[in-house]
Amino acid sequence: MTDPVGKLPSELDQLPDRDPEETAEWAASLDAVTQAAGPHRAAYLMRRSLQHAEGAGLALPKLLETDYVNSIPTAAEPVFDGDLEMESRITAWNRWNAAAMVTRGARYGVGGHIATFASAAWLYETGFNHFFRGKEGDGSGDQLYIQGHASPGIYARAFLDGRLSEQQLDNFRQEAGGEGLPSYPHPRRLPWLWEFPTVSMGLGPLSAIYQARFNRYLANRNIKDTANSHVWAFLGDGEMDEPESTAALALASREQLDNLTFVINCNLQRLDGPVRANFRVVQELEAQFRGAGWNVVKTLWGNAWDELFQLDTTGALLRRLREVPDAQFQTYATRDVAYIREHFFGAEPALAELAKLLTDAKIGECFYTSRGGHEARKVYAAYKAAVEHKGAPTVILAQTVKGYTLGKGFESKNANHQMKKLSIDEFKGMRELLGLPIPDSAFEDGLVPYGHPGADSPEVRYLQERRAALGGPAPARRVHAVALPQPEERAFKALYKGSGKQEMATTMAFVRLVKDLMRDKETGKRWVPIVPDEARTFGMESLFPSAGIYSPMGQTYDPVDRDQLMYYKEAKDGQILNEGITEAGAMADFIAASTSYATHGETMIPFYIFYSMFGWQRTGDQMWQLADQLGKGFIVGATAGRTTLTGEGLQHADGHSHLIAATNPASLNYDPAFAYEVAVIVKDGLRRMYGPEAENVFYYLTVYNEPKPQPAMPEGVEEGIVKGLYRFKEGTPAKADAPRIQLLSSGTAIHWALEAQELLAADWGVTADVWSATSWGELRRDALEADDALLRGEQRVPYVTQALSGAPGPVLAVSDWMRQVPDQISQWVEQDWSSLGTDGFGLSDTRAAARRHFGVDAQSIVVASLAQLARRGEVPASAVKEARERYGL
Repeated sequence: MTDPVGKLPSELDQLPDRDPEETAEWAASLDAVTQAAGPHRAAYLMRRSLQHAEGAGLALPKLLETDYVNSIPTAAEPVFDGDLEMESRITAWNRWNAAAMVTRGARYGVGGHIATFASAAWLYETGFNHFFRGKEGDGSGDQLYIQGHASPGIYARAFLDGRLSEQQLDNFRQEAGGEGLPSYPHPRRLPWLWEFPTVSMGLGPLSAIYQARFNRYLANRNIKDTANSHVWAFLGDGEMDEPESTAALALASREQLDNLTFVINCNLQRLDGPVRANFRVVQELEAQFRGAGWNVVKTLWGNAWDELFQLDTTGALLRRLREVPDAQFQTYATRDVAYIREHFFGAEPALAELAKLLTDAKIGECFYTSRGGHEARKVYAAYKAAVEHKGAPTVILAQTVKGYTLGKGFESKNANHQMKKLSIDEFKGMRELLGLPIPDSAFEDGLVPYGHPGADSPEVRYLQERRAALGGPAPARRVHAVALPQPEERAFKALYKGSGKQEMATTMAFVRLVKDLMRDKETGKRWVPIVPDEARTFGMESLFPSAGIYSPMGQTYDPVDRDQLMYYKEAKDGQILNEGITEAGAMADFIAASTSYATHGETMIPFYIFYSMFGWQRTGDQMWQLADQLGKGFIVGATAGRTTLTGEGLQHADGHSHLIAATNPASLNYDPAFAYEVAVIVKDGLRRMYGPEAENVFYYLTVYNEPKPQPAMPEGVEEGIVKGLYRFKEGTPAKADAPRIQLLSSGTAIHWALEAQELLAADWGVTADVWSATSWGELRRDALEADDALLRGEQRVPYVTQALSGAPGPVLAVSDWMRQVPDQISQWVEQDWSSLGTDGFGLSDTRAAARRHFGVDAQSIVVASLAQLARRGEVPASAVKEARERYGL
């Protein structure tokens, strides 16, 4: 046999063929089958051979794509463990009430989504009745990432279960009075029901993977037995376009997270139209997940298709299903049978002959309603296969019709995502389809009624009995006691006393503090260090041998640096999560750890340290997810500021993360200048987040890689550090009437301010007081609260106003951030205000050159101070020009 013309080189060409004659015989056999029975038969035999080889344990690459059929044949489906008729009635009530709730809300223009839950109703109902473990049984229960647009259906089920009232359903998307239901899963808005916010699309699947991984982390570190917790993520096929949706697929398979199942509702539609109009999204997703090492279960067709597949003796039906694009299949669901006969079955003679054996009713049933995701037995079989599969995560690709049961005006229409209500006549049609006992008289007031079979009805009893057997209501969030004992004072005192003549960066001070806190007998094991592959950059390599880097495989190799003191140690019970180059993954880790107090009843203290430029700017959406999920912990922007990273340049120069962080109400943002300030802030953070009166906040600290001598903590400054401002060094007037100015500085900028203080006194006879502004954001938060108090008739002076009260002269604020960061507090400062900052793009140069470029170095502070004083007539105007010339500005 000769090679075909144009054959590309293969890896097989590099392997010696010990029996070329035998190889040629196999190839000739394949050629013979192709010629005698056709290419489709030959392909079938090849795939059967591969399937047999896999079953025999031969190491062969797997196919990335299988036929467009169900992975589990009808004959292989397990016995359905439930009352299908009863569950059908329950599902019908939930469909009705979900649609009714959104339609009733349309009176107020609040909107809502109907079509998503209509397509996915059985995907949820089957899980609630048979698989999803609640929190009242053993362990932590399952974690459910509910698709956001399906929330009306979840509310409808909670209403049937007696957990929500009609009044609450009528307050869907009307939350201002405090009794409403949030539009989507929001733990901060409905904390007894929702655990995971999911509507910033793509973050749900990413978080689900890291949640499943964190469950294993807790188990491997002997903190919590999570063997009975399964993570379920319900996703849309359109949502899988988000890069975050598939960013961690390889991690899930690499760590064999068989405690994780993705359920992708493949209704072939996204928000504005088909997901893959000219292609097939199911096949694309199958290849993507198989390639990443996942177990893939396709649940595409309902029982009505069984007859068609049995009649397909030539494989023509399978071939046609493989080639029809999604948009065309969507069209079939909206056209008459004659159109389907012509355009689907008329594609080739064998299909046309098959169609002659089918009634119009059978074709209509197959193409209009019979999808795997709409049949409880099919979904049950898929879920059972998923939870029983070991060694890899599972994705279920369930095909549905978007808008199913809502009538021809909704089903498979491109615009159905934006359609917010049904007419009374459409509801009556839906009533007949679902077989619900709702009389016409219930519509007399012009509103669609809610439906309920009664609190003691067989449906409600069945629902509650199923949930009781599975461990209680779901979804549900349970808040457990957060309080942890305060760690020993010893770790903090080490930073209070300063570093003497030794220089130390605040990044190193933070790492040193946490390293000591991780040794605490009571709370040390609860620290979760998280870093995206830059641990050595932040001086964390000392943690490697002591705490270990988490790996579920342990360390299967001999590390190259094993003979060194700080060698790279991986361990199954390792404490550090060193995530590789993925800030999004590290942030997902942080969210899972920071909410463990609720998810698992185990309070953990995560700290996530990263290049500050690659934090809020890159993963700010996840910071909002963290706030929504009521997470706690320390986010640390290291190598902070716009002028500290010599040589790194624009892409690494962060001068704005504090501005972005200020937009998040749950984030307490600090920019400490000294090691002792870091210690005070962390200590207070542990109290606020993990003390007896724990708050649902998290901390953002910026620390610097600029080594400086660290002073000892002055007496009585703790309150000022926590509140955001205190006077660090008072100037000494050369004479009684010397001009005076107040220099407010944060972070590394305090060193420039202190140098400017000396220059102002020595060269210009100006007295400057230097203040450490540890938190511009907290000063602003306090001032806003004082303003709000005024509206309530309460008189309260903002802390920043109090702190600066009576301080002589103008105020000049300086930082390594944009001016907008300190300018946040300007309206509450009674003195004349001005600021210096690093506005604009960063650049590569020495620290001194960069600071001169931005006009924030000590000499620039001096000139700006003189300019302020000259405007007030306290120094001659000529002094400003003279200073610029003297310092070469």
